[in-house]
Amino acid sequence: MTVRVLLADDQALLRATFRILLDSYPDLEVVAEAAEGGEAVELTRVHRPDVVVMDIRMPGTDGLAATEAICADPELAEVRVLVLTTFQTDEHVARALRAGAAGFLGKDASADELIDGIRTVAAGDALLSAAATGALIARFLATPEPGTARAVPEDLAVLTAREREVTVLVAQGRSNAEIAAELVVSPLTVRTHVQRAKTKLAARDRAQLVVLAYQSGLVRAPE
Repeated sequence: MTVRVLLADDQALLRATFRILLDSYPDLEVVAEAAEGGEAVELTRVHRPDVVVMDIRMPGTDGLAATEAICADPELAEVRVLVLTTFQTDEHVARALRAGAAGFLGKDASADELIDGIRTVAAGDALLSAAATGALIARFLATPEPGTARAVPEDLAVLTAREREVTVLVAQGRSNAEIAAELVVSPLTVRTHVQRAKTKLAARDRAQLVVLAYQSGLVRAPE
């Protein structure tokens, strides 16, 4: 299966470099390029890519606003956004995840990390770079933006005990294989629990499941 990618970055040379890199892989295809956020949203609606690689800082509509517009559109529910930026701060990570991004990488990531990141979010998994982890992210995620609804403990009542347990481990950054090893079940069983938890909580993807886990208090930020 070919992963269709849209590149959104205001630097034409960087887009061209990314296109050459991605198109060199038989399972990846660049279907469109955008130089600013508004254009990225429109081209996403036209081309329906599997993954949008989105820069945060762009003229006009920035990458965070564009990410939010894409993720809020029911017709684009299958599109995943991978935020790629030089601004790898906890606040930017949290804002990107709140906006609906499925993953986050710094522009200093290697070519292999970028390719793996695109494949990871296309498969429905969350991706955070090593530099984008820690207690501060958890604190930002636990506090929703002003004027937006936050998840509360009662929202989790729809989950079974096992689904809650798996959700906690997902929010702690564990992979399906790691969760399976800890719970002594198969990775397929873990994936099933994750999928059911996402469906019950109306989480767009694994990254949004993490946000809900922190906002509801199911997982608390380290002190």
